[in-house]
Amino acid sequence: MNDLAPLLTPEGRALLDEVRGTAPADELAVATRLRRGHPAGLVSAALGQARLRQRAAAKFGAEDAERMFFTPNGVEQSTRASVAAHRAERLRALGVTSVADLCCGIGGDAIALARAGIRVLAVDRDPLTAAAARANADALGLAGLIDVREADVTEVDTAAYDAVFVDPARRGGRGRIFDPEAYSPPLSWAVRAALEAPHAALKVAPGIPHEAVPAEAEAEWISDGGDVKEAVLWFGTAPGAIRATLLPGPRSLLGRGLPDPQVRSVGRYLYEPDGAVIRAHLVAEAAEELDGGLIDPTIAYVTADALRATPYATAYEITDQLPFNVKKLKALLREREVGILTVKKRGSAVEPEELRRKALPKPQGPHSVTVFLTRVAGAPTMLLGRPAGLM
Repeated sequence: MNDLAPLLTPEGRALLDEVRGTAPADELAVATRLRRGHPAGLVSAALGQARLRQRAAAKFGAEDAERMFFTPNGVEQSTRASVAAHRAERLRALGVTSVADLCCGIGGDAIALARAGIRVLAVDRDPLTAAAARANADALGLAGLIDVREADVTEVDTAAYDAVFVDPARRGGRGRIFDPEAYSPPLSWAVRAALEAPHAALKVAPGIPHEAVPAEAEAEWISDGGDVKEAVLWFGTAPGAIRATLLPGPRSLLGRGLPDPQVRSVGRYLYEPDGAVIRAHLVAEAAEELDGGLIDPTIAYVTADALRATPYATAYEITDQLPFNVKKLKALLREREVGILTVKKRGSAVEPEELRRKALPKPQGPHSVTVFLTRVAGAPTMLLGRPAGLM
């Protein structure tokens, strides 16, 4: 997987079609058969690319993934298509018609931008990665809008573009990088590049400390299907604004600078805020919509007496509140004939799988229960309940 060129030949493309959908258990037999008529290296490359396409389907959809070209890092680090499309639409709505996509990777964001009608300069310094981005633009019929350049992004002149998008590398030889100044390029460089453009978007890790967000930036945390995917620093929009955006939708909760919610006793309903809401520090805004309070000053669970529809939190009806005690929980589950136990935790050191194994060693019975391991007013507590449905 250090050269895509053989896979772009007629023979390589024919092999890719032939190995499409090959199951891992069948790879050896397929490779043995194909090596009778094709170079062994090309067969291995085609099977490797097929595996990457199968992995990439979750991010890009099967239809696009089957036509695209990937590197192992590209699959791991590329933006999910739904998130890239949301960002592209925001830029299009700002009137942006051209973007310099710096650290473009295999081209996921460039593809979304081009599909929004935006002209893209896609830059990456890694030859294989740039080749994949170029091949993907061609494979999806977007080569007319995407110009791929192999270069050091710090040496690229972006003055001719309406906006800059920077997606710094956040993984190194030892895994994920948490210090924004250890990104490649560093966040400080990306901010300087952003401030020189009319509009800019910087993709950063969702765990970025709020104090690291520049005063000139709007900060947006994005989740897709309930999973937090990334944070974006926007320039040229609303400096100082904070928002949590939930996909599909999009639905955006804007920060209003509310004080922390009051702590109150556990009501009939418990609301688990979406991860983007929590990361954006907008639990107070979500709680206000629910007329709710916190169960503990340090725990991001909201409780209320009424059931209200909200896209920003998942509601559970609470049936029991118990001090943490595994034996009592085990007896209660047996008494209620519980066969399915879902364990969630926040503010507890107990591992969910450990509790599930001890409290329900032999699942039996038709009923299901969700147990929350948490703290209520500082005390270790178990809250039992079930997902609440709105009639």
